[in-house]
Order: sequence, then structure tokens, then C-alpha cells
Amino acid sequence: MTAAPNREPPAYQEYASTMLANRAYRLMTASERGVLWSMRLECWANHTLPLDPCALAKILGLDAGEVATALPAVMAFFSDETREIRCPELDAYRAKLEDARNAKVEGGKRGADATNKKKRPPKTRAAADNPAMPAAIPAAMPAAKGRHLSTTQTSQTQSPVKSQGLVADSWVADYVAAENGETVERVKVVI
Repeated sequence: MTAAPNREPPAYQEYASTMLANRAYRLMTASERGVLWSMRLECWANHTLPLDPCALAKILGLDAGEVATALPAVMAFFSDETREIRCPELDAYRAKLEDARNAKVEGGKRGADATNKKKRPPKTRAAADNPAMPAAIPAAMPAAKGRHLSTTQTSQTQSPVKSQGLVADSWVADYVAAENGETVERVKVVI
């Protein structure tokens, strides 16, 4: 399964120590903190929130009076320049993730191009001009006439079985002798 190319990041990273060290957060009531976190989560999922406290309360699923009371303290973490509430911190984080993703995509494309250039021989001029004409046969390919195409070579060294005379089986001894061009006669004894 592949991910959709324009899929949004599913989560954001939050450092507890950074939020806990923020003086505006530390001065909030528990209710204000709850509204703050609900708004941050909604901003991550949907980018913006309505500025109207009643509409905001409906979206967050909270009491309108509670949201209206908490909004002055909570707005220190948000901006409302576009008549909608946005979280600049989360917008910047989302942009950073998108830039990193785009850099990885571009790096992958460059890497694939470099790899593919190494694998493909350059096309000859005639083949590039006429797509119906096959590309030239690479010079490294051996001619088929009278030559073996296998690159496997036989070993030139003696195996330990041959060189040290370590033959424990009569079949192996016969095989080694036949390989050396010797004839071995064995007498079969039947009892």
C-alpha cells in the first residue's frame, strides 16, 4: 500500500518541557488549558478555527460560556489575522515537515537519476534520432562465434582432497583418478 502523495502529516511533535516553561500556560486555569489543547488539536487537523466564540464552542464540543471565558488567556498561543484563528507555531511546524518531505522527494529523484545513468549505456546518435532503430550493441558484449558466453572459470588450484591425498571414500578416489585421466579397476567381491 502506498501513501497518497499529498497526505497531511498525521501528528506533530510536542515538547512538554517547552509548554510547561511557558509563563502564559502556567498562569492558565485548568479550564483554559483544556480549551487551549482542544484548539491546538483542531488547528492541527483543520488548520483554522472560527473567530466567533459560539461557532468555536460548537466545533470544539464545549460550553460556549466556558470558551468565551477562556478565549482571552488562550489567544496568546494563536493569531486571528485572517478573521480565522490559526496557530502560528503549528503552521511553522507543518511547513518545516513539508520542506523536509520535499527535500527527500528531490533527493530521491536525483539519486534515482544517478543510479539509472550508471545502469544504462549512453544511446548512440542514430538510435536517439530514430526510435525504431535498435540501440547499438555494447562493445563489452563478446561475439557469439566460437566463444563461450559464460564468465565462470575453472579453478587452477588443487583441492585439498587431491593435493593431500585425503580420500576417504572409494567413489571419491575413483572420481579424482578419472579427473586426472587415470584408469582404476575395482574387483567386486560377492559373498
